[in-house]
Formats: sequence, structure tokens, C-alpha cells
Amino acid sequence: MPTVAPLDLDGHCVTAAFIGGVPFFAMADGTVHWLDHGSKSATIHDGLLCAVADASGKRLVSGGEDGKVCALSLDGSVAVLAEMGRKWVTSIAAGPQGALAFASGRNATVRFADGKTREFAHPRSVEGLAFSPKGMRFGVARYNGATLHFPASEGRPAELEWAGAHTGITFSPDGSFVVTTMQENALHGWKLADGKHMRMSGYPAKVKSLSWSAKGKWLASSGAPAAVVWPFQGKDGPMGKAPLELGTRGNTMVTSVACHPAEDIVAIGYEDGMVLAARFADAKEVLLRRPGKGAVTSMMWDDEGRRLVFGTTTGDCGIIDIAG
Repeated sequence: MPTVAPLDLDGHCVTAAFIGGVPFFAMADGTVHWLDHGSKSATIHDGLLCAVADASGKRLVSGGEDGKVCALSLDGSVAVLAEMGRKWVTSIAAGPQGALAFASGRNATVRFADGKTREFAHPRSVEGLAFSPKGMRFGVARYNGATLHFPASEGRPAELEWAGAHTGITFSPDGSFVVTTMQENALHGWKLADGKHMRMSGYPAKVKSLSWSAKGKWLASSGAPAAVVWPFQGKDGPMGKAPLELGTRGNTMVTSVACHPAEDIVAIGYEDGMVLAARFADAKEVLLRRPGKGAVTSMMWDDEGRRLVFGTTTGDCGIIDIAG
């Protein structure tokens, strides 16, 4: 039986993540808590808006209402990587070779490992950021589509157009597809080789959480009373194929998804705080956590795929050990 180690914190958990195998919880008030031989905390921002584990897995990188981009290390030390004055840092992404991208208003800035930065201006506000797993390229979700930049070169960006507001972005693990979340209840995708469009609609709510399976053959999503999992095995992605619907629960919405790092299994978090694990092959479910006090906002597996850290809207957080 899975065991849950609860952690009761104050307020909204923006990001729950493992840094060097240690559970971290980044809260909206700007405080980050972590459990390393006892409970520790540090106030990093005056209002935290986004946080992500960097690519090395050694630091939690965050952006806030104070215009700062900060990196918190396992030893509790905090480095200020950038300051944007009074502008909010609304999105952040970790890339290869120690690179970071962060959004503030209409600008996306890339910070390279040596501290040099490069700014990219857009006509409308930058809503979401993601790095491609292959090469130094990053994507920006924006109004009416996405823009792909090559920050280490002077080449023109690639513009991917689709009418509507695009709020988040992800690359497939093999770099072949880009998928965005939209302000309407839908996903949109592009096959990068030929620019073919992929429409993934029919959600009853906005999609706020996406997660690729270990080998990139599936994309799990929130926004329905089940985890909607799109097949990406074929050269045209999910076009003409029905998605899997895992962990269906009547009228209770899925609010967060996290695919296992090795197996074709997804952890599914719901608006009532419940967490299930479901297997793609046969839809078999295992209850990982009973309903709690708030909607699950963020989940992440550790590298071994044995522990799952989760956060919620009410600070009702914790770590699930699936080995019991």
C-alpha cells in the first residue's frame, strides 16, 4: 500500500518538486519549504508566480511579483539571477547547458549559464515558455499561436499560427511536436517537420497541466473528469486517434497530471485533493491519496519513480511513497 507523509503549509502551493531527491514546495506567498533532515524554509520572493527545477536537478528556479528570478540551492543559499524592476516574472523554463528562459510582459529573456542574457520582444504578452529537448531552441506561447526562437544564433524565429489565446507550451521529448494549452478548452499542436496542425478539443474545462510519458509516446492532460491521454506513437501524432481516458470520476475534475519517469503510468490529481495512479496499457488504477482539503496544483516523481511529491491550493501538501 502507498503511504502518504503529509505536510500542512499555509496558502497556495505553486510548484511541488524534487531537487536532488529532496521534496520542495514553492508557495504563492514567496516562501519555499523543503524537507532535508527536518523541515526548512526560506522567503525568496514578495509573491511567487512560477517555479521549476532546473535541468541539473540541483536548484529550484523561481520568478515573482517582485520582478526577480532566483535560484534556491539544496544548502539553502539563494542567488538572484535577474531583476526586472516592477514587472512581474510570470513564466519560467529550464533548458539545456544551464540556460533559463523567463517571461515578463511582452518580453521573453534567455539567460545562459555564463550569465549573459538575450531578450526577445513580442507584440503581445508572453504566456508560456518551454525549451526543446534537442538543441538550443525555446518556444513562446502567445496570442494567436507560438514562436520558436534560436537564442544562440541570429536566425529568424519560426512562427506557428493558430487563432486564439495560447497560455502554455510544451515540446515532445523527441522534439518533433509542439503542443500549446489554450484559453478555450482545448490543446493545439504542430508537427514541426511540415507544420501540420493537430486539434485536441472536447475538454469541459481549461487544460492547466500537461505531462509526457517516459518515451514520449503519450501526452497526459488535465481539464476533464479523467486524465485525457493523447497517443503520439505515429508520425502524425494523435490525429485521427481517440485519446485514453484514465481515472474517470463523474463530475470531479482532474487538475494535475505527472507521468512516471520509467513506466507507462500517470499520477492523476483531482480538484478534491485525491491522487490516483493509472496504467496506460489496461487503465488499472491504484489509489495513492484520499481526498483532502484543496485541488492538486502540482506533482512530480523522483528519479527512481518511487516517490511522488504533491501540492494543493490550500497548502495541504505531502509525499507519497508508492512502495509503502
